[in-house]
Amino acid sequence: MVGGSGVKTASQLTDLREQWLAQWPAALACWSRFTKLKEPVWCFTDEDAKREGLTQSFAMIRLDDHTVVVSLKQIQESKVEAFAIEILAHEIGHHVYAPADLTDHGRMIARMRWGLPTKEHLAGLVSNLYTDLLINDRLQRSNGLKMAQVYLTLGGSADRLWQLYMRIYEILWSQQRYSLAGEFSDTQIEGDAQLGARLIRHYARDWLDGSGKFAALCLPYLLDDKSMEANWLKRWRDMENTGQGGFPSGLVEIEGDEMSGAIHPAYDPELSGLDESETGEEGKDRRDGSLASSAQGGQPGQAREPFQFGEILRALGIKLTDHELAVRYYRERAVPYLIPFPEEKKPQATDPLPEGLETWDIGMPLNEVDWLESVTRSPRIVPGLTTVQRVWGESPGHEPEREPLDLDLYVDCSGSMPNPQHSTSFLTLAGTIIALSALRTGARVQATLWSGARQFITTNGFIRDENEILRILTGYLGGATAFPIHILRDTFQDRKPEARPVHILHISDDGITTMFEKDEKGNSGWDISEMALKNARGGGTMVLNLWQPWDKNADLVRAHQQGWQIHVIKDWADLLKFAREFSQLKYGRSEER
Repeated sequence: MVGGSGVKTASQLTDLREQWLAQWPAALACWSRFTKLKEPVWCFTDEDAKREGLTQSFAMIRLDDHTVVVSLKQIQESKVEAFAIEILAHEIGHHVYAPADLTDHGRMIARMRWGLPTKEHLAGLVSNLYTDLLINDRLQRSNGLKMAQVYLTLGGSADRLWQLYMRIYEILWSQQRYSLAGEFSDTQIEGDAQLGARLIRHYARDWLDGSGKFAALCLPYLLDDKSMEANWLKRWRDMENTGQGGFPSGLVEIEGDEMSGAIHPAYDPELSGLDESETGEEGKDRRDGSLASSAQGGQPGQAREPFQFGEILRALGIKLTDHELAVRYYRERAVPYLIPFPEEKKPQATDPLPEGLETWDIGMPLNEVDWLESVTRSPRIVPGLTTVQRVWGESPGHEPEREPLDLDLYVDCSGSMPNPQHSTSFLTLAGTIIALSALRTGARVQATLWSGARQFITTNGFIRDENEILRILTGYLGGATAFPIHILRDTFQDRKPEARPVHILHISDDGITTMFEKDEKGNSGWDISEMALKNARGGGTMVLNLWQPWDKNADLVRAHQQGWQIHVIKDWADLLKFAREFSQLKYGRSEER
């Protein structure tokens, strides 16, 4: 039996929900009379909030399903029940203004990371503060909402970052000094607040361009670790899990203005009023992004490293393992290099040809009954006895049927190779490009990642499961070098002549010559190599990173005589060109090969 106080509390929360729900249309109208969002998710208990991903703030958004989540219990405890339209309109603003969608949120995080050297993990927090400033400034000035009163009700803090943040609001809203920020004598806060207010107004329409500059403005205050322990931060993290359940695209490549825009607002000519010649050498360095570049590495137009890609997604609240992130990273990075999806070419003559009749029985599609022939046979229709269906054939076309070429892919993952889950592995990327191109044509792929004879991972034969193939290719072994000869042997020794042809592809260095040693049964690797090429019937290629011509290596000369095509690269990055050309050659349209 529930006690009287418990019943009263539940009743109060129900009444509170009805009051807030009545303000929902007005909150939507603050942005546009055409704004449409589904009703918020109302949480009555801490368990409800936790289930929805709301752990610290009294409200939050989810961009993957365009949802606003409100904890009625925390609203009551924070004593902000009277600010329904202010808080709801604020959460709606995240959906329709900043960041609006998950991809732009990720782009903002990426820019802010360049402006936060040594504190990149706090980009999610800074993005929350930045977008709140943009949204609240508009709601207070354009819609006349009492955003300042919300902050006064929640209370302040002596934290320097909080004082900077509140002083920016005072300037934006022409509030009396110290009314929100509290008294302070720090001249740096005053100067930075003036710059921050100017930044918010100037970049209100192009807020993405101002995000890196705002991060650089906050950096000195974030270097004090005590600021990160302040309770006020937790109440305003309404974007902490905004990406949970979703996945943005387009974050692998570094954008052109991403690093150069991560400068302190004092060095931004659009805010300082000074032209570039007056900002000095230090300002020039900051505009060029050299400070940020030296901190994290990378240049515009290049791809991020996998660990940087993963940190951006984690800042969005996307919870995936390093391995899962690597799968998504290499899949997205491979897309520009893939062959186009094959186009189906119809034969010139495909007229249906009647080839006779057979019995139609119950359980078969009713529209397949040939009623005329059935009645001709017997005027009494008895399903399964007198009912028949027409059997159709097809006239042959003039173009031969195309049979996909299966792929048996072996990628070296010994200790000399990079870990694809942390740094870019061109071996993994090339394997991904070729494997995904093969899958586009209907081919099946067997992928094997190897380091030692007993240190390998492989797919369960030839498969078409893209995720499983990429899971193998993005793994890491990092041991000694010894090719697993038994996999090549077992794959082809009993392969039937009528099976699809297979092309065998090796991506390695001079360690590939361990393939010609004896297997665990004492069989010669040379014999296994020759047998595999013969039974595969699709040829074999070795793309190798060598410091000298392959014809100087006796083992590779003999392999070439067996029928292996040898392709030498001098740098692992050259694998991208090879992967594109190989995919086009083996899996592209015939007229484009």
